[in-house]
Amino acid sequence: MADRDAPEEPNLPQPRPEPGEPLRVLTVVRRIDSQPLLLRLTDKLRRRLPGDDRFGDPLSVAGTSPAEVVGRQVQVLSSERPSVARELGLSALQVWQALSESAGRGRGDREVAMLFTDLVGFSSWALRAGDEAAVQLLREVGIVVEGAVSEHRGTLVKRLGDGLMAVFPTVEAATRAALDADAGLRDVEVDGHRPRLRAGVHVGRPRKIGGDYLGVDVNIAARVADQARGGELLLSVPAVEQLEPDAYRTGRAKRLRAAGAPKDLRVQSVRRATRD
Repeated sequence: MADRDAPEEPNLPQPRPEPGEPLRVLTVVRRIDSQPLLLRLTDKLRRRLPGDDRFGDPLSVAGTSPAEVVGRQVQVLSSERPSVARELGLSALQVWQALSESAGRGRGDREVAMLFTDLVGFSSWALRAGDEAAVQLLREVGIVVEGAVSEHRGTLVKRLGDGLMAVFPTVEAATRAALDADAGLRDVEVDGHRPRLRAGVHVGRPRKIGGDYLGVDVNIAARVADQARGGELLLSVPAVEQLEPDAYRTGRAKRLRAAGAPKDLRVQSVRRATRD
């Protein structure tokens, strides 16, 4: 029961914000956030920080690392106008990404072995077999090929229709993955069709941007794979030179005749020294 002798609290008027005050504050904040001088300073800051100073564009945030995922959100939420806050946020993510790569969670400018694969004659067969059979085949091929990539410490970069691109820490790992994948596909059959894998490996220092790898070495690796026949693994000679010579049998070196490839680059077919 309330105390009747307690003095009543005075009913004082509550302070109210001036009409339009929140809007004026927001206008001031937005004006500061888009100041040309501050934008120039943040741009200079990003150029001095470690990592990709263009971090935040669609290419650089296309991967699945935490920095790339957050970077996509920052870019989407604040892409309508120049923004100091956005640039500072991307600066922090830029450094985060650079530190992740230096700690071994990304590859940066390190040498990697690049593997490209695809299925010979898949498009023609799929046209006759229909979508259901084609999808079923791709599912079964994916289990085998991507399983081999993972088993040999590879990283799947992207799927390319009926093929893929993957990178590996060594040529040895990439070669073993490709040969294991080809061997595993011998047990795959859909509607009487057995897939025939062709693959190519090249070694180099492509630039890693977001979740992708770009550069001349990537293009060369793709051209090497294009020259392979069904059931064949081709390696560029620089890649072959990094293999254990007694573990593999190599074919005669031949010039890679492909647009965009160095004229003096040669390739060799590679298989295990002993039968699977």
